[in-house]
Amino acid sequence: MSTIDIIETRVRGFIADIQHPKQKKKININDLEVQLRRLMDNYFEMDGYSLFYHAIQTLAAEGQLTPILNNQYNGRTPALALFYWVNVKVQENKWDRLAMMKLSDQFDFSFYERHPEWQTQDEWDRIQKVYTFLQTSNEREVVSVEERSLELFGHEKFLLDGESFPDGKGFLARIGIAEDQLKMVNYGEPFVFWMKQGKEIKDIQRVLIVENLSFFHTAIKLLEAGQLDYEPELIIYGEGTKIERSFSFFFRMFPPNNYLFYYAGDLDAAGYGILYRLIDKYPDCCIQPALKIYRKMLECYEQKNVQKQGQTQNMKYRDSFFQWFTEEEETQLMQLWQDNKRIPQEVLTIETWRRWM
Repeated sequence: MSTIDIIETRVRGFIADIQHPKQKKKININDLEVQLRRLMDNYFEMDGYSLFYHAIQTLAAEGQLTPILNNQYNGRTPALALFYWVNVKVQENKWDRLAMMKLSDQFDFSFYERHPEWQTQDEWDRIQKVYTFLQTSNEREVVSVEERSLELFGHEKFLLDGESFPDGKGFLARIGIAEDQLKMVNYGEPFVFWMKQGKEIKDIQRVLIVENLSFFHTAIKLLEAGQLDYEPELIIYGEGTKIERSFSFFFRMFPPNNYLFYYAGDLDAAGYGILYRLIDKYPDCCIQPALKIYRKMLECYEQKNVQKQGQTQNMKYRDSFFQWFTEEEETQLMQLWQDNKRIPQEVLTIETWRRWM
């Protein structure tokens, strides 16, 4: 055990000895350090105070100690508050081991063994509901994640919405159960699309996905006029990041085929991210940037504007996107990035498109 661990273990022991299950207690931090020094002959040689300071800060971060901020300090450097509250000892919920063994034919409880703080009554109630369902799952129909979530956990968003239900998103991972075992699927959201006139579903091979609504309508006009690059049989309105949730719907609607997907979005960090998250999520699909369309956007370089607030600037997505372009084009794209500028897809109108005809 390292000296850091020894000091922290000693301090934790002192605190555990005086923690009360119903009321907090006040301690003098100098008195606590004196006790520690009496137990360790080499306290000063190991720079014990620095380790003691670290241990107190750790326990405070965990919520076991709370400094009393009354401008009284312990007279050392770095300084600690002279007095701390030792907070009420949290009573951990421990599940009955025999009950866990009875359910272990379906669940992996190793996570809960490593993290006993998750052994709460609410979590156990959820596990029992899933166990009951699994006993007759072969008789059940496949439904949506939302429908099954409502049935088992009382809310349709429990397994989806990490913000409203932070415990729910990782629940199935904690018990080692896959979504298909609960006879549920995460249906893709329907998307808006336009099929070229005279084409049937079986004729579709080239698919163009566009990020923005304005260019979606422009692309339809160009397609019907026979003037759209790639001559796609189908155009999908990606609706910004929504396409990342709705793309799976394509494979429920259209038959298996070797489709060629071209993506065109804004020339900005968000657009690069959408494209490469799609590529990463669907590695078996041929998805690539619609270079001819992006090059037309670069022709409108002077119409660049300020990058939207809040966009995550992911270097990996940027570099993967830039490698498709010539050295001269990459220089332009990098200048946009460095200047925190972007080229929106809306620069491509029926009027600007005519420049290249």
